[in-house]
Amino acid sequence: MFRSDASDAPRCTASRTAPTGSGESTPRHDNPWRAGRRQRAVKRALDVSLSATLLVLLSPLLLAIALSVAFSTGLPVIYQQRRIGREGRPFMFFKFRSMRHGANRALEQHLRSNPVARTEWNAFQNLTADPRVTPTGRILRRLSLDELPQLWNVLKGDMSLVGPRPCMERQVSLHATGWAHYCALRPGMTGLWQVSGRNSLTYRQRVELDIEYVDRWSVSLDLVILAKTIRAVLAGGG
Repeated sequence: MFRSDASDAPRCTASRTAPTGSGESTPRHDNPWRAGRRQRAVKRALDVSLSATLLVLLSPLLLAIALSVAFSTGLPVIYQQRRIGREGRPFMFFKFRSMRHGANRALEQHLRSNPVARTEWNAFQNLTADPRVTPTGRILRRLSLDELPQLWNVLKGDMSLVGPRPCMERQVSLHATGWAHYCALRPGMTGLWQVSGRNSLTYRQRVELDIEYVDRWSVSLDLVILAKTIRAVLAGGG
């Protein structure tokens, strides 16, 4: 993955500022997430209990995936990347490695030589035929198994089971007026975007769905999204 040229991403802190295209800050509204203290506690309790339970129950599967990645593409088996979390704070994001070594160079060369791929990348921030992904990685991605290490991110408190998808530093400017909504709560392993079209949606549409999720949030909405996610994964839809 690419990294931002900036050393730090804009923060959503008590100063109530949001990023602009010029790099300056402008006043933003109060935290748009209107959940009460009890509702927030319930969301966090759900995150902790489910992530801890799944880490224990899925430990044999996690080991098997780690071994398959190690044997097929070598070490390391866990890919770590700096992502932006709640209130604009950075954290280390974990996935099973699904890309080959030298992935950045492969992507840069592919985009330079393929204008169609460049257009797709600019709109979606991903590619249907990604030259970086290994054969093992394609299987893991199709079944969303590469995402399982993020259960540890959830347990640590960096992420939630449901929320906006954690963005990279270079993607901050793409959130524009939706940045305050993104910063309002922990990013999620799954969310409204993932059960509403996922990679068929543009990045702008993803941001709009993140805004909608924060505005509509309830515990019942989280449970509906989790149920739809499980159904999509079991159906092989990612």
